[in-house]
Amino acid sequence: MTSNIGSPIGPIQLSATSPYLTSRTFAMRFTSTPRGARLARRLVAVRLDEWGVPYGSEAHEGVVLVAAELAANAVRHGHVPGRDFHLSLRVTDAPRPVARVEVSDTRAERLPLRHGHPGETDPAEGGRGLLLVGGLAQRWGWHPRPGAPGKTVWAECVLDRGTE
Repeated sequence: MTSNIGSPIGPIQLSATSPYLTSRTFAMRFTSTPRGARLARRLVAVRLDEWGVPYGSEAHEGVVLVAAELAANAVRHGHVPGRDFHLSLRVTDAPRPVARVEVSDTRAERLPLRHGHPGETDPAEGGRGLLLVGGLAQRWGWHPRPGAPGKTVWAECVLDRGTE
């Protein structure tokens, strides 16, 4: 498999006059299966390490866990037979290092809910993954998938490399 399938976005090196010194992007479609979710998690881990967020660091572990939860949710709650999910990882270095994980699936009627909102299920019955994402990410949310059925769930994690 190759990365950036169907996506014109690849690693980007920006000029020194840009507000962002560097931005790196990895994007790929995965089968909507537990195996696809595992592969997505592993490839996020590899990319982060290649981009200077080393294995075993708190930042690495947090982003990989967020990516794993979002991919697992896409498989479990966003699965439509015959349709893949799409994962994108973008790391920008300035003004401070941030990793943004986006996972898109094709199921529009099953939307993520924030715990504590009306109509939500009890976290004891499942659904603790987004509580975990909320605890690890500085921000997260979702939006309808542009130009296609479904939704994109995203999360942003600050990469505080100074404390690793």
